[in-house]
Amino acid sequence: MTNGKTMTIADVMTKSVISVDSTMTINEAAKMMEDAKVGAVIVTEDNLPVGIITDRDFSVKVAAHAYQITDPVKQIMSTPLFSINSDESVRMAADLMHERGIRKLPVVDDDEIVGIITATDIVNLLAVCVEDDVRDMYFHSVAKIFTNYSPYN
Repeated sequence: MTNGKTMTIADVMTKSVISVDSTMTINEAAKMMEDAKVGAVIVTEDNLPVGIITDRDFSVKVAAHAYQITDPVKQIMSTPLFSINSDESVRMAADLMHERGIRKLPVVDDDEIVGIITATDIVNLLAVCVEDDVRDMYFHSVAKIFTNYSPYN
């Protein structure tokens, strides 16, 4: 990591993202994900991103609600779609993912999907970052926790 404070999403995101129309069937989307070896697809309506389907959505939502594989993906997509701009910092993405409890975050510029950043991408960055970046992330996290529990806020 050259500089953890200035590294942007564009520096680490995966640029190839699969999107599907909300009318596509659950089965078709699952096959597409398997063929592409990806853990998520973006769901669109009128070419605008409106939701996301992850491999977890298949294992939990389809089984728990007994959806048919011929049902549209709109039935199981997670919405609203939380996203981030490519010029935001990696730290901003990590904070948003933590706050929302999500592991995959689409990158959207001007209503167009330009990439995706995942928790795995952030962990991989941590594995190669320098000591100063680790210290900075630690203090950022401690300050955030303190702010959440401070009686002065």
